[in-house]
Amino acid sequence: MKRRDFIKTGSLAGIGAGLTILNFPVFGKNAPSNKLVLGVMGVNSRGNWLAQVAAKLPGAEIGYICDVEDGAIQKGLKAVAGAQERKPTVIKDIRKLLEQKDFDALIVAAPDHWHAPAAIMATAAGKHVYVEKPCAHNPHEGELLVAAAKKYNRLVQMGNQRRSWPNLQQAIKEVKEQGIIGKVHYGRGWYVNDRQPIGIGKKIPVPGTLDWDLWQGPAPRRDYLDNIVHYNWHWRWHWGTSETCNNATHELDCLRWFMDLEFPTKVTSAGGRYAHPKDDWETPDTQTLNFEFEGNKAITWEGRSCDPFTLEGSGRGFAIFGENGSLYNSGGDSYKIVDNKNKVVKEVKQAANPDQSVTNTVSPAGEFYDAVHINNFLESIRGKATLNSEINIGYRSTLLCLLGNIAQRTGRILHTDPANGRILNDKEAMKLWEREYEKGWAPKI
Repeated sequence: MKRRDFIKTGSLAGIGAGLTILNFPVFGKNAPSNKLVLGVMGVNSRGNWLAQVAAKLPGAEIGYICDVEDGAIQKGLKAVAGAQERKPTVIKDIRKLLEQKDFDALIVAAPDHWHAPAAIMATAAGKHVYVEKPCAHNPHEGELLVAAAKKYNRLVQMGNQRRSWPNLQQAIKEVKEQGIIGKVHYGRGWYVNDRQPIGIGKKIPVPGTLDWDLWQGPAPRRDYLDNIVHYNWHWRWHWGTSETCNNATHELDCLRWFMDLEFPTKVTSAGGRYAHPKDDWETPDTQTLNFEFEGNKAITWEGRSCDPFTLEGSGRGFAIFGENGSLYNSGGDSYKIVDNKNKVVKEVKQAANPDQSVTNTVSPAGEFYDAVHINNFLESIRGKATLNSEINIGYRSTLLCLLGNIAQRTGRILHTDPANGRILNDKEAMKLWEREYEKGWAPKI
């Protein structure tokens, strides 16, 4: 079955009513009132995948690709070539792209330091935005993005796709409406990987295939090194946001979702670059974050970027603990309920996914599980759905990660305002609430 037909008919076995969010108009993809034209910024890896998934959805077309590296551009063009007849127009400069009037929404999947500035510019240009996690490089950017979405009346969805997964939506009802494990007081998330050292970067001439100035964009200028592009920028504070924003965002978001948590009152972090300390990797590869909230609730996240030993039998996941039992998630669209005698009283497994591949590093869960979240965004633009992760939700989950980073970098216990997450009585920590920008690039609304 073709991907487009698969999504349209909702025939994924075992999900059934969970696919009621996928209600497409009967007039077909090319109906003028139904068709949405998208631009995609950043198509080397995750953005390449999102472009491919979005292009296969009924009523969607990739009209523009925006990237600053020639190899990535070719990958992006190839990714959508089999899904649509139109060849996307390539525009390298996001500012030039946003001058175009003939597209509806922008998908932002460039490096982290670009997420909020590009999304803010897009809302000001009248575009709806799907922004990959994290939605910001620092808390100030996140606040600006929330304000921009409101000011320009644009829909902004963050790519924490678990909010759209059918079985997790079912689990939410059981936990929050039916009280299946009683009052919840503690949650735990985890993520492990086997990342290798990145070495010591050498200053070399910028490759002719890369516009290094545009790649840096809002970030103050640095020399080009041979171990930054395409991926290792994640582990440099100047551009990246650590494994916390790279992966903890998902589990911390689920813990917030399941436990009705907003902003914390206290944040602590322990860890460092332990596994391979003699390279350019600046962010922690080993880290434990703790967050306390009003109402006698707390959550913890443990990350080990360079040690693949699993926790609770999986490389990532989360668990919540209540007065009558616990809920466990092993990273995918599945869960099990365990009572206080360690007896499994219910288990819901992820449905068979014909697109899932263990080798798909940009979407380990498979195509369907990204498609439902993107489609929720598109259907919300059409007025037929409500965003599952509008930017207020996305920012609050991102903020937990950013606060964890600030606690780690300062070595301080952070006390925060439960009304907005701002750090209280700590001028040194608040210096990391925002960053310096290259002249002329600071985001503003």
